[in-house]
Amino acid sequence: MTAASEPASRVGLFVAIPVTLVAWASAFVVIRGVSPYFSGGAIALGRLVVGTVLLGIVVLIGRRWMWPNRTEWIQIAVFGVVWFGAYNVCLNIAEHTLDAGTTALLVNIGPILIALGAGIFLREGIPRWLAIGAVVAFAGVVLIAVASGARFSNLAGVLWCLLAAVAYATGVLFQKPALRRLPAAQVTWLGCLIGMIVCLPFAGQLAQGLGTAPTGAWIGVLYLGAIPTSVAFSTWAYALSRMPAGRLGVSTYVVPVLAIILSLIFLAVVPPLLAVIGGAICLVGVALSRRRSRAGIVAVTGVASDPTDAEPPAPSH
Repeated sequence: MTAASEPASRVGLFVAIPVTLVAWASAFVVIRGVSPYFSGGAIALGRLVVGTVLLGIVVLIGRRWMWPNRTEWIQIAVFGVVWFGAYNVCLNIAEHTLDAGTTALLVNIGPILIALGAGIFLREGIPRWLAIGAVVAFAGVVLIAVASGARFSNLAGVLWCLLAAVAYATGVLFQKPALRRLPAAQVTWLGCLIGMIVCLPFAGQLAQGLGTAPTGAWIGVLYLGAIPTSVAFSTWAYALSRMPAGRLGVSTYVVPVLAIILSLIFLAVVPPLLAVIGGAICLVGVALSRRRSRAGIVAVTGVASDPTDAEPPAPSH
């Protein structure tokens, strides 16, 4: 990334990250709303069909196609199967028994898995402030979970959430290296297309649901495909191609906070005071994870900073 393009990239990240977080938070609420009318697999297929069409239009307009090599095809295939496919199905099934806020809280152990996986497998390292921020943010998530009275006796729903979190983290770790060379829009579309193909066995359930669901449920599925899938996955890929996966992953700790707020607005679920405190702690953790060491300390004092604080350079584009 050139010096001239760096300010534009920072502005892009400033827009892309909040859009991603708000859109994904809204998805938890909408999934909960449409779950009485569609099975978990049907919701996944419906949103992926919409997402594939819309993302395909974006790729077609962009006209910047780079043919993936063998390794990149493998990375994209795993990314599409486990994140667009498995994650969506597991998440939707979980929300048939758990409320939106609780599901968001449980799924968001994913950022810790991403941070650890990126540090180990993508050789990003685990910077000091990233580790501190992850611990602080996770403490906030625990408080929210306690305050929200999560029904951990519902073992099936909890297990589906945990499977979704693992799929989410795995998808990110395979998506990140594919974005080093390939355009973000192309990788996102291919992943969505692969996820849609994986979910085709649920076509019968989707058709049955569409035949009986009210108009509002139809709109909900269209929304899931257009905003949390097409828009949010595109903005996520843009951000992921320009910053370390671990640092970006920790930012998603804000999603449960936003999901609870949206649940309050649209589902009339009032979070207790402890949940509000937990949300504030989550935000503090995210802020801490974004801190960097003073790179110029060596030039000024001649003393090197802790190498674990250094952030790896973003890929050039």
